[in-house]
Amino acid sequence: MARDGDINEPTREFPGYPTGDALKARSDVTPEPAPGAPTPNGGPARGLLWVLGAAALAVVVLLGVQATGILPDFRNPFAKEQADRSQPPLLKSIQDLSRYVAAEGNFQVVVDLQNDRRNVPDFLLNQRTLFVGAGSVEAYVDFGKISEGAVVESADGKSVEIKLPAPQLGKTNLDLENSYVFAEERGLLNRIGDLVKGDPNRQQQVYQLAEERITTAARDSGLTQRAEENTRKMLEGLLRSLGYEKVTVTYTAP
Repeated sequence: MARDGDINEPTREFPGYPTGDALKARSDVTPEPAPGAPTPNGGPARGLLWVLGAAALAVVVLLGVQATGILPDFRNPFAKEQADRSQPPLLKSIQDLSRYVAAEGNFQVVVDLQNDRRNVPDFLLNQRTLFVGAGSVEAYVDFGKISEGAVVESADGKSVEIKLPAPQLGKTNLDLENSYVFAEERGLLNRIGDLVKGDPNRQQQVYQLAEERITTAARDSGLTQRAEENTRKMLEGLLRSLGYEKVTVTYTAP
């Protein structure tokens, strides 16, 4: 039987519901994670980031050390490499030449080529190339075409007359080392097309046009007349050294 003094007292302690400052103090306490559960700070993921960061820092340090020359034998694993997989040259033919190159002209031409479409804005479909081309053309006399009886010597052996084929112009040689694209404009659709399929021969049309312009300029430059004069002087000096007093050089029609 309970004592009279203990009738209104609780028989055991019961935790009260926290309020006010007590509730705030309890909320600041971080509960312990359950065994095997991931930690709030990331755990393995955070460790992986540390490893990657350390590796990147090591690469930067090694590259910097190599740049300063401290480790000259260290090979950069990210260095640019070039491999030449070209096939050996193939000899297709050999020609015996008997040309005397009497003159050569060096030319420079500016090609401004534009390809577009009617009624289509240039910013959509347009391709314009400004190309500076350098090339040379040779003027030669083909001694292999000298016909029989082309050399006539006088009875007294003091003069000689030679008939030669007229000088010709050789093929235009475009000097790609000294030729360059000065400016280029392309529309939006042209750029997209280059990204999708590309065109390795896109500059071929510009090269051909530059060669045609140089060939035309060589024909109008008097290069063949200079070749005639130079060939005549060469033969006169050569034959006079052999004892001929008079040397006459004429050219037949091409």
